[in-house]
Amino acid sequence: MDKKLPAHEVVSCYHCGEDCENVHLVVDDRNFCCQGCKLVYEVLSENDLCNYYDIANHPGNSQKSKKLQSNRFDYLEDQETANSLLDFQNANESHLTFYIQNIHCASCIWLLENLNQIHSGIYYSRVDFIKKKVQIKFLKDKITIKELVSLLSTIGYEPKINLSNLDKKQVPTYDKRLIQKLAVAGFCFGNMMLFSIPEYFSEAELIDPSFRGLFSYLNVILAIPVVIYSASDYYLSAWNSLKQKRINMDVPIVLGIVALFVYSLWEIFAFQRSGYMDSLGGLLFFLLLGKIYQQKTFSTLEFDRDYKAYFPIAITRISKDQESVIPLSKLSVGDVIMVRDEELIPADSVLLSANASIDYSFVTGEEVPVPKQKGELVYAGGRQMGGAILLTVQKSPSQGYLTDLWNNESFEKGKEGLLEPISNKISAVFTWSVLAIAFISFAYWSFTDLSLAVKVFASVLIVACPCALAMSTPFTLGNTLRIFGKSRFYLKNANVVERLALVDSVIFDKTGTLTDPSTAKISFIGVPLSEESKSILKALVQRSTHPLSNRINYWLEGQNAISIEQVKEIKGAGVQVTYKNQDFRIGSAEFTGFKTQPKSQFGNIVCFTVEGQELGYFLIESGLREKASDVISELSAKYNLHMLSGDYPHEQTYLEEKLGHKITYNFQQSPVDKLSYVKNLNKANHTLMIGDGLNDAGALQEGEVGIAISDRVSHFSPASDAIMDSEVFGMIPNFLSFAKSSRLIIKASFILSLFYNLVGLGLAVQGLLSPVICAILMPLSSISVVVFTTLTTNFVAWKRGMLSSKLF
Repeated sequence: MDKKLPAHEVVSCYHCGEDCENVHLVVDDRNFCCQGCKLVYEVLSENDLCNYYDIANHPGNSQKSKKLQSNRFDYLEDQETANSLLDFQNANESHLTFYIQNIHCASCIWLLENLNQIHSGIYYSRVDFIKKKVQIKFLKDKITIKELVSLLSTIGYEPKINLSNLDKKQVPTYDKRLIQKLAVAGFCFGNMMLFSIPEYFSEAELIDPSFRGLFSYLNVILAIPVVIYSASDYYLSAWNSLKQKRINMDVPIVLGIVALFVYSLWEIFAFQRSGYMDSLGGLLFFLLLGKIYQQKTFSTLEFDRDYKAYFPIAITRISKDQESVIPLSKLSVGDVIMVRDEELIPADSVLLSANASIDYSFVTGEEVPVPKQKGELVYAGGRQMGGAILLTVQKSPSQGYLTDLWNNESFEKGKEGLLEPISNKISAVFTWSVLAIAFISFAYWSFTDLSLAVKVFASVLIVACPCALAMSTPFTLGNTLRIFGKSRFYLKNANVVERLALVDSVIFDKTGTLTDPSTAKISFIGVPLSEESKSILKALVQRSTHPLSNRINYWLEGQNAISIEQVKEIKGAGVQVTYKNQDFRIGSAEFTGFKTQPKSQFGNIVCFTVEGQELGYFLIESGLREKASDVISELSAKYNLHMLSGDYPHEQTYLEEKLGHKITYNFQQSPVDKLSYVKNLNKANHTLMIGDGLNDAGALQEGEVGIAISDRVSHFSPASDAIMDSEVFGMIPNFLSFAKSSRLIIKASFILSLFYNLVGLGLAVQGLLSPVICAILMPLSSISVVVFTTLTTNFVAWKRGMLSSKLF
């Protein structure tokens, strides 16, 4: 129902908090400023989602200026336009990601992650608060994209859609409300200081008593907006914490604010004294200033974590029948690309080959391959299973999207951070301790000087800030991720750093990891190969992802490959094709049917047969990767070392001569054998598996940390926790050592923060610190942690050769 408000009466909208001017609506005894806010409330109420309003006061955005008519989104009925927004779709479901600028608080996150309760067609939604993005997965037969966008707009979270530049990165803005609160606190604090100048210089007795009282009353008036408006976030945070039967760091801050305000009112009105309103204004001003500093610092840290900007993935592009490996950033719409067995499709593309089998487990979590026919659209993130395929790129590739896939929860190992929970527990105990110290100090001083007791009480509550403890872990690990990234060692998330620090056993794959196919010497022993045989051979090896196939492909450089479709690769065995009704195979002796067992002490054997007839074999003399001997020698002093290989043990003598006897050699290991070996080793060790990500994806997944190393960084493995550029292989000992140092730096920052707080508490309980000074020292403790962790990690990285002196 509509009501006309009396001229003197103004009420706030229950949804958005704006004043209800002239006409307002009442539903369930709640006031609303417009039909839009009323509609949002009714939608939430119908779906039992009014808990949204319990998380924050007036969390919703104003709907006054919004036209909620669905025809605003009629352009999304055009299928081509709607499809341009999609990240993925299949016969049943669609995925998309929206940038929503109105995400600003915990209630926004709660509501957007409970969209499935509003509409049954939405079965998944996840919010990235820092980037103000929400990823939504929905059922195509139950809700359309237009209906989804209309629904989001109806509840106050209209997505920002810019069809002319879909790939443009949206930059999150700062919290305007926080800046407004800081402005109010700063204005009031400055004026309260002006009114209190005589008190500062002990000249108050020279001022007429009526003026002294006037200045004190003006300070009270200025303090009211500071206490009610500027400090509102602290009240809300403390109340939510208490509702959950927990104590967070905002609880003591609120107690300090209330104590100073109430005591100052008592002094001003009961004894005509000046009170501490100026100190209260300064307290809130510096607290909010520290909060904005933290927000800005976390925004900077987001850049440090945003390593997708130089994420190392490359793709094979076909141009004029010539193949070349290019970085993803140089791939353009219209390019023809070749995607081989188990390689990732980097961009939405149209299939040119006759058929394909696409594994979308990256995107959906379902591992059942989806058959595709020529001309069908294949989405980025799919993995080709089987022979190589040709595609033409339809949509610009997004490294950010690929990185999100890498972090897909389907591939998480379920190991949470190790130090961050510890810091949170310490912070909780610390907060309780601070409350106890504050009340004991108040009780002690109240017997001698009540005014001093209140100051001590507030000072203790404000100066002891456990947030520095909580910040030490994410800032240290965030800076470590940045440094690793600059060294071309790309970690999935910060938890990997902690697990790296605990590693005591390192397992290496041989081919493509310890050995470097690009430096290997290759020769063919057998009957002379005809041009047709070389063309068939070229077609086989260029469709394979195995390092030895890549080496033979390089040996055949300049040779034209025949056009064949059905190339089949058997993991750990070889590649085969039927051409002119004849079976061509290249690979191991067993796979090809090679009866003569060639032997070599210094290399790998790759056999080539047609219809079981031996044409010959390639002798690929393995060249060890540069600095491999140094890496093994350095690691053997601190770690248990193991090597896994699918080859025969004919190279063991050579490898022992080059790498030493402190490594356990294991040959003739199939991908399943590798996985089982790592699994058994995990029972008593913290393992690190280093492989090329091709035949050892299972072992990479099973290891506590899995590192995929590749020369062309064209293989993208969800099983790996990190991807390493092969050129920095020699820095593996430095990386492991730096991870251990980062863990020690976190512990040192714990000690620094505790020392800082203990000194502050010691001075505060003696009444030697005023609340304003404490408010300044509080953010300084956070700054000290940030500076300490940043400088220390940079220095340690510089000492280990991971940063130049200019960067440090």
